[in-house]
Amino acid sequence: MKAVIVGAGGQLGRSLVASAPSGVMLVALDRAGLDVRDEVAVRKCIEKERPNLLFNAAAYTAVDKAEGDEEAAREINARSVGLLADAAHAVGSGFVHVSTDFVFDGKAGSPYLPDAPTNPLGVYGQTKLEGERLAGNAALIVRTAWVYAPQGGNFVRTMLRLMAERPEVRVVADQIGTPTYAPALASALWRLAKDGVAGMHHYTDAGAASWYDFAVAIQEEALALGLLANAVPVIPIGTDEFPTPARRPSYSVLDKRSTYTHLGGAAPHWRENLRLMLKEIKDNG
Repeated sequence: MKAVIVGAGGQLGRSLVASAPSGVMLVALDRAGLDVRDEVAVRKCIEKERPNLLFNAAAYTAVDKAEGDEEAAREINARSVGLLADAAHAVGSGFVHVSTDFVFDGKAGSPYLPDAPTNPLGVYGQTKLEGERLAGNAALIVRTAWVYAPQGGNFVRTMLRLMAERPEVRVVADQIGTPTYAPALASALWRLAKDGVAGMHHYTDAGAASWYDFAVAIQEEALALGLLANAVPVIPIGTDEFPTPARRPSYSVLDKRSTYTHLGGAAPHWRENLRLMLKEIKDNG
């Protein structure tokens, strides 16, 4: 089997590369290796490589910046998805695309099913929803949320830095979702793709949390591992106390039951995977 991963320089892309099953011939392309906005380059690359699977881990993920940069966000999150899907279809390749909980408005009172009505609140969610539609019915589309990894820019690494630098940290407590460890997501994507699964699916770690809950857990686990020297107060605040250009869903827990059934069981709880990630930081520096 041959697989191409685009967006291989990001935290999910790196995790897909690291978790590739043995025997897979892998072509990993970061932004310099393939500009997914370039229709000719995309077509030529996929025609040359002729993979069995094409993973799209490229995305415009700067949620707040997207509000003032809508065209750039749409180029990467929507138009390029269509280019990649068309190129994959032309050579008979399976296409795997990753989307987001931000396609929902947060008004639900229970976890969102894959077929739940969508209503994104901002440009990021809107363009990711457009990308889902352009991926096509034959694609494997997996929505996820709150992704983090030992490398790259993410909430866990930001909290570790702030907790080491500041006398206190203030964290939003009225937005509820689920943290997702990028290596766990990558492994799930490989399994689903290799089994020929298609259509819309949801995957995150198990459980739910607010950003405040997540921050408290980060500090507790980091202190236990010696990654932080001292505890600092973690102050819960409301969304209205931390205004941002983009509106975020207040509740974006995804229903993963059908995905977990296919995978043969639920993902580990998010706190278990958080502990794994912090231990990797400690072990590897």
